[in-house]
Parts: sequence; C-alpha cells; structure tokens
Amino acid sequence: MNRLVFKVGTATLYENGKLSGRIDEIVKLLSELNKDYEIMLVSSGAVGAGYTKCPLDKSKLENKQALAAIGQPLLMREYKERFNKYNTTVAQVLLTAADLDSRKRTEYAKKMINVLLENKVIPIINENDSVSVEEILFGDNDQLSAYVTYYFDADMLIMLSDIDAFYTDNPKTNQNAKPIKTVNEIKDEWLKQECDPNDKFATGGIVTKLKAAKFLMERDIPMYLTNGKNLESVKEILANKQTNGTLFLPKEGK
Repeated sequence: MNRLVFKVGTATLYENGKLSGRIDEIVKLLSELNKDYEIMLVSSGAVGAGYTKCPLDKSKLENKQALAAIGQPLLMREYKERFNKYNTTVAQVLLTAADLDSRKRTEYAKKMINVLLENKVIPIINENDSVSVEEILFGDNDQLSAYVTYYFDADMLIMLSDIDAFYTDNPKTNQNAKPIKTVNEIKDEWLKQECDPNDKFATGGIVTKLKAAKFLMERDIPMYLTNGKNLESVKEILANKQTNGTLFLPKEGK
C-alpha cells in the first residue's frame, strides 16, 4: 500500500462556526505520512469558510458557488500556512464531475496528480463548486473522494469524520447500537436511510459514506471510516491493526 486518499469533512474541520484546532493535528499526521506514502487530501470546508466572510443563503446554487469562490483561497491559506511548518508543499486541485467523465480529461488530470505525488507535493482536492452546475455536481465530497481514489489509482480511502464508525443502528437514537468493525457488503436498505449531516454546511451523512464505500468495494479498493478526533486509529490501520472505526473491505480482500 503506497498511495492514500484522505477525506476530511466540514464537521471535522469546523466547530461552532470556526476552524477547529483539529486541522493542525491532521496536517501534522499527513506531513508525517507523506514521507512514506503518496498522500492526497480531499477537503470540504470552502463553503463554510466563505460563510464566515459573507453569510449568504447556501440553499441557492448561485450563493453556494459564490461562497465556494470566497472560501477556497481562505481554506487553502489555512492549509498552506500549517503545512509549511512541516516543510510540506501543497497544491490546490479543483475538479468537476465532467473532469472524471471524460477519458481524455481524466488522463490529463491523472498525469498532473502523478507529477505532484512524485515530487512529494500533497494535492488538496475539492469540487470546483464555483463553476459547477447541477448537472455536473459530484453531490458531496464523500463521492468525490471515492472517485479520486479510484481514478487516481490510490490503494485506500481514509475518511476522517465526526462519525466514529458504521453502527448496527443510529447511535443517536438507539443506545444499544454497536459499531461494526468490518463490512464486506453494503446492503440496499442501508442506502435508503435518511441522510443525517451534523453540520449545516455538510452535504452528506452516513448514507453518502456508504455509497462511497460501495463504489470502491465494487472495484476491490478498501475504505476506512474513523473519527477525525482519533488520529491514532489511522496509524493503527496502516499497521494492519484496528481498535476503532469501520473497515470496508471487498469480499475477496485486496
């Protein structure tokens, strides 16, 4: 295993409308891992960052696009300053669904990503919300991260979320719900649950994560879901140990 994609959600990056200190811990971890692995980061948070400067109603597509345009440079500045502390260079990569819907455009994007990774530059990837229209939206960064993992030849997707794991039931409403350590098959009824994003700027919930896992499992690629507050679990899973989170594994393994 050499090439990893990390996905960080808005609820992990932001707390009470402000950037959380967790971003520093995540940057430190990725900088350390970048010495031994090729790292890509799919980061949410641009719309939330834009909202801190211009509180528009994000339910309107044009407002969301405007917030993303305002927030992208703000978010990248935060990442750049923190990664610089560890002498790690980052690059901004904005994609639309159309970029991965064309073999030619996908190949060009892959070549560019490969150049960055070969030079130990971490691509920070997000959907290009400021120019996307409804017909070419990924829909959420959970889906985007799954596509990035597959089309850019990564070995695993690691989702850092405010969700600890995938449970037997909703742990918020059922105290007897138990975390599932390993999942080898995504059941159709799981995908019919109501989405439950915890942050007003988030666009998904456990369902979008299950859809991402299903997409990857069908292509023999594992996905690991863990809480962004517990980064030790990432080191453990990369060392073939698991005490937390859920590992989504293809039936035959990878």
